[in-house]
Amino acid sequence: MRALFAVSVVLFGLRLWAANRVGFGDSEALYASWALHPQPAYLDHPGLVGLVARAIGEGAAPTPARTHVVTAIVATLVPWLVVAVARAAGAEKRRAAAAGLVVAVVPEIAVGLFALTPDLLLAPLWLGAIGLAVVGLLPRDDRGGDDAASAPGAPSIGAAGALLGAGLLAGVAASAKVSGLLLVAALATAYVQIARSSGAGRAAARSIWPWAGLAAGLVVVFPFALYEARLGWPMLRHRFVDTQENAGLALQNLGALAGGQLVYLSPVVAWLALVVARDLVRRRNDDVASRVLFFTFAVPLVPLTVLCLWSRVAEPHWLAPPLLALPIHAARRTTSALLSTRLVSIGAGVAGLFTLLAHGWVLVPAAGKLVPADVDPKTDIASELYGWPDALAAVRDQMALAATPFDPEGREVVVVGPHWTVCAQVHAALAGVRVGCATPISDDFDRWLPRETWRRADNVLFVTDNRFPGDGADQLPALVRVSQSRVRVLRGGRTARTFDLYLYSRRHGAALGPDLLPVASPESTAGAAHVGDALSAPSTLLATAPVHDAHPAHVSGLGRAARPRRVRERRRGKEGRRGFEERSAGERGRGSAHRR
Repeated sequence: MRALFAVSVVLFGLRLWAANRVGFGDSEALYASWALHPQPAYLDHPGLVGLVARAIGEGAAPTPARTHVVTAIVATLVPWLVVAVARAAGAEKRRAAAAGLVVAVVPEIAVGLFALTPDLLLAPLWLGAIGLAVVGLLPRDDRGGDDAASAPGAPSIGAAGALLGAGLLAGVAASAKVSGLLLVAALATAYVQIARSSGAGRAAARSIWPWAGLAAGLVVVFPFALYEARLGWPMLRHRFVDTQENAGLALQNLGALAGGQLVYLSPVVAWLALVVARDLVRRRNDDVASRVLFFTFAVPLVPLTVLCLWSRVAEPHWLAPPLLALPIHAARRTTSALLSTRLVSIGAGVAGLFTLLAHGWVLVPAAGKLVPADVDPKTDIASELYGWPDALAAVRDQMALAATPFDPEGREVVVVGPHWTVCAQVHAALAGVRVGCATPISDDFDRWLPRETWRRADNVLFVTDNRFPGDGADQLPALVRVSQSRVRVLRGGRTARTFDLYLYSRRHGAALGPDLLPVASPESTAGAAHVGDALSAPSTLLATAPVHDAHPAHVSGLGRAARPRRVRERRRGKEGRRGFEERSAGERGRGSAHRR
C-alpha cells in the first residue's frame, strides 16, 4: 500500500503541475464545447461528458486548468478503485495493492486519464459496475472460496442494492461511451450463466434485482437512444459510414492494434496482460467472481477487437475497458505461480518509465530539440496542447479590425476553421463568439451553426494551422480578404506549430461585384512595408493580390494601420447619434408647440 500511496502522490503532483502548463487537447476542446450545447448525444459520443464539462464550467465551457484539476483527482483515484474491487472479489490486501500499483503507472491510465474524455468517466463506472455485481452475487463469507461452500439463498438488502447499482452504473457508462452498452450485455450474460449454475450466486442471479438494475441502466440510456432514433441515427452513420472511407480487415490495422498496446500498456505489462487473460479464460468457471470478470472481459473484447481490425481510424485505447478485469483477476490468485513478484516489479518499473517519459516530453519545452530536423513538426501530437493562448490573442486582434461603434470588440465576426480540431479550440475558449466549421464531412458544428449561415456573414475570420492546407477562400467566395496574420509556436527553439488567420469581409469591395474590384499588379504591391514576417499594406491589396498569400501580416501592424479607420468610424457614429438627438429634440419642440 505504501508504494501505491507514494506513486499516487507523485503522479497527482505531476498532474497538478501539468494542469497549470498545458491547454486542452483537440478532442478535449470538443468535449468542452459540448458544455455550450447540452444534447443527449453528439456525433462521436453520448452526452454525459458534455454535462460533466458544463458542471465543471458552472454552466459554460470550462477552462483547461480547472478541468485538469478535476481529471487529476479522478485519474489518481482509479487505481484505488481497482484495489477496492479486487478486495471485494476476495483478493488479499497485498496483492490488491500490487494490482493497483501496476494500473497506476500504466501510460493508458497515468497519462490517458489526465484528459477530460469519455474514457475518464467510463473507467470508474466500469470498475464500479464490476465491483457491485460481485458484491451482490457473492456472499460476504464466501468471497474467494468455492461455490459449493455456500448454500444458495435469497439476496440480502445490501446485495439487492448492489445488484441494482451494478446495472445502473452500466447504464451510466453507456451514456458516457457507447462501448458501455457492451458492459450491460456482459453483465446480462454473466447473470444468465450464474443463474444456470448450481452454486453461490444462483439465487441472487435468479432474483429480480440484477434484472431490475439492468432495466434502470437502460432507462438512463433511453433519452440517448430516442434522440438518435428521431434524427435517423446520426452517430451510427458518422461512426460506421462517414469516417470509414478506407475501412476493411487489414494487416496494417492488426499492426496498429498490437503496436498500440505495446505503447499504451508498455511491453512487459502487455505480456502480463496476455498471461492473465489466458488464465482467466481457463478459470472462468471457478466461482462467481471469476464468471463476472470473465464475461466483462470477453464479451466487450471480441467486438471491440473486430472493430479495431476493420477500421483504419480505430484507436488502441478502445480495448482498455475490458482489460480492467485482468488486474482484479491477477490479484485474486492466491499463488505466485501465475506471475512472479519480480516480473510484476519489472513490468511496473517499465510502465512507470514510459509514463515519466511521456510527461517529460509534453511538459519540458526543451524536449522539442530531440526531434530530428527533417521530421514534420505537425506529427508531434503534444503540440496541440500549446500555442492556443497566443493564437486566441491573435484571433481577438483580428476580430477587432472589424469593430464598429456598436460592436467595439468585433464579436459579431464569425470564426471558422478548416476542421473540427481547430473549431473546437476556438469555440471552447471564446464564449459568445459564433464558430462555424468547414470539416470535409459533417460534424457537430453543422448543427450549431450551419455552413449556409456563416457563409452569409458580413465578416468571417478563417483560422487554420499548418496541419491543413488552404486559406478559406474556397469556402467564402462572396467575401474578400482584408487582413491576415500568423502566429508561430516554438518548442525547444524550433517551430512546432504555425497558425494562420485570414479576415474576410463584405464591406471592402465585395458589394461592388467581381467586375468592379480593383486588381493589384505585382508592381503596385512592391511598396508594401516588410519588417521580418510582418506586412503592412492597404486592405484592398491584401484582398485582391495573390502575391500576398505567401506574406502573412503581423497583427500589431494591421492594428496600427486600422486604428485611424476605427477612430473615424467611432467619430462618425458619435456625430450621427448627436445629429439624431438634435433632430429629435427639434421635432419634440415643434410637436410640443403644436399641441400647445
